[in-house]
Amino acid sequence: MQWADTYISGVGAFIPRTVSVEKAVAKGWYPAEEVELHNLAGAAVAGDVPAPEMALHAARSALKRSGRAPADLDLLLYASTWHQGPDGWPPHSYLQRHLVGGDVLATEIRQGCNGMFIALELAASYLDAAPARQAALLVAADNYGTPLMDRWRMGPGYIGGDAASALVLTKEASFARLMSVCTVTVTEAEELHRGTEPLFPPGVTVGRRMSFGARNEQFRQQVMPQGEATAALFKIQRALMEVVERALTESGIEAKDLTRVAFMNYSEEIVEQRCMAALDLPMSRSTWHHGRTIGHCGASDQVLALDRLLLTGELGPGDHLLMLGTGPGVTVSSAVIKILDTPAWS
Repeated sequence: MQWADTYISGVGAFIPRTVSVEKAVAKGWYPAEEVELHNLAGAAVAGDVPAPEMALHAARSALKRSGRAPADLDLLLYASTWHQGPDGWPPHSYLQRHLVGGDVLATEIRQGCNGMFIALELAASYLDAAPARQAALLVAADNYGTPLMDRWRMGPGYIGGDAASALVLTKEASFARLMSVCTVTVTEAEELHRGTEPLFPPGVTVGRRMSFGARNEQFRQQVMPQGEATAALFKIQRALMEVVERALTESGIEAKDLTRVAFMNYSEEIVEQRCMAALDLPMSRSTWHHGRTIGHCGASDQVLALDRLLLTGELGPGDHLLMLGTGPGVTVSSAVIKILDTPAWS
């Protein structure tokens, strides 16, 4: 969807220390044969720092940079992909207590790695629906260092990184404008991230470890005949390019006009083949070179990339950033952000 008057006034990030792939191999955590295959360098590891605490750090930074007070907010959206704390407890309530207060409408978004794209579209729609609404805080956070998750073998071609990110979305003109956000779901591939696991009882309630790699393999070998599985995967790629084309068209630009592209923090081969080559753009315009050092950080990858590009001066006035990602379902999303000015905090 195209947005005429929706802006980003603040960006925040929290990235803990990183653990190198070399150390992971030496410890027996990461398969040595995958080092050259995927060319990943490491992952951010938060230890016992809870995801909501990381989210609070990122949110405070984004609000401070935006120049807005917590009382100015009309909406809080919290995107997550993994367990946040005690079952039955909503993580956004932690931010309400410690930052924004209880008068702000708040909810959690469980849309997997596409959570921030969904948050962008929902927040932009919510602000647009009433003249009095002015600002929304969007947050994503995950800590994968739990007994039922092996970050080093999370999925094919990626390592799980811990991090948090935040955006302040506003109707008041600011340093960046949200031009377009597009999402579609490839329903034929719904089982790609489910595999042969039963719907009940949920795996976490019986102590079953989670591996997207295992589920992807089950999808290819057991769930669908080989031809149908291959067709579904091709359809995901087509859908990805279709949402990119739609977002670019709504933004009034072409792929060649993009300054940078923020895809998910996957292997070099995946980023190049699924994203950059499909756009006919060189890897130098991707954000992979930094993403490979911190791992795939759930719903935060693209916002972490935006934060870094602003801080390093790699995005400036007139530049366009394409954010692109996929999530279970299978959903595919894209967004275009135009930089209008250099933020004071960068």
